[in-house]
Amino acid sequence: MTTNADSPAPTHAWGDGLATETLDGQLLDAWFPEPQLGEIPQGRDPHLVPSLLADLATEDEHREVRIRPIVATSRLNEAVSSVTDAYLRLHLLSHLLVQPNTINLDGIFAHLPNNAWTNVGPLTPEAAARLRPRLRRAGIQVYAIDKFPRLLDYVTPDRVRIADGGRVRLGAHLAPGTVVMHEGFVNFNAGTLGASMVEGRISQGVVVGDGSDIGGGASIMGTLSGGGTQRITIGERALLGANSGLGISLGDDSIVEAGLYVTAGTKVAVVGATNPRGELGEPRVVKAIELSGAAGLLFRRNSVTGAVEAVARSGAGIVLNADLHA
Repeated sequence: MTTNADSPAPTHAWGDGLATETLDGQLLDAWFPEPQLGEIPQGRDPHLVPSLLADLATEDEHREVRIRPIVATSRLNEAVSSVTDAYLRLHLLSHLLVQPNTINLDGIFAHLPNNAWTNVGPLTPEAAARLRPRLRRAGIQVYAIDKFPRLLDYVTPDRVRIADGGRVRLGAHLAPGTVVMHEGFVNFNAGTLGASMVEGRISQGVVVGDGSDIGGGASIMGTLSGGGTQRITIGERALLGANSGLGISLGDDSIVEAGLYVTAGTKVAVVGATNPRGELGEPRVVKAIELSGAAGLLFRRNSVTGAVEAVARSGAGIVLNADLHA
């Protein structure tokens, strides 16, 4: 179950798992099938893992790695301290035990090795180049060289559709009912809080509310874009049209029309806004950041003047196709 964003942030986590390491002891990854919030129960031997995992310990001569059982712990309010700590935190996100932006991920890049990822697990890029003839004979294929693996190699999200597993990273938070189509992408520490359609890009740090649609080719700027620090959220029943882009938060029941890119500094003409008495106000031009998170807006480009406009909308936003998200 996903933690409530208003509840106190968890401070500890632990998990039994399996780690992959090189024969000289370099850790490459860790898998935690059932990570837990809280501290290890009192009386539990911190070095003892369930027999089911212990029985999976092995050595892979093709990749020159060994797989061994581990028990890992994490202090979630502190910076990431190790490879196993990094992987445990990513698992917490993808198991929906924590929401994006609620745990400390400082230092995660420094503790994630750059691995060669294969259809049977990781190895070092150097080993992948040296062992390629052996790997080919064994039917082992390298599909990526990266710090982050595919979500589906570690977690099977509940009631979620993912058309292309290579476009969703471990650490993505996908709520039940989410559909990620072939061109959709979801980064770590990002994702959906309810049933959503994802045909565009959800960048690191971005969360999408229930019932929203990220259209084909749409892009949402994340906290990693240009060294930015702003947390962008997409409200409920919101729509990013095809090939649109967003650098501010989008409120509930709001729409960005197809092909329009709205950044924080975009000059926007506010049309049809009301004053506190409910009367039609005078049009005004503001920076888009001033409208960040405002509900019930349509962002569009005036086809005559070329100006970007924000038009007040009434009523609910979009409605997803229930058959696609059942």
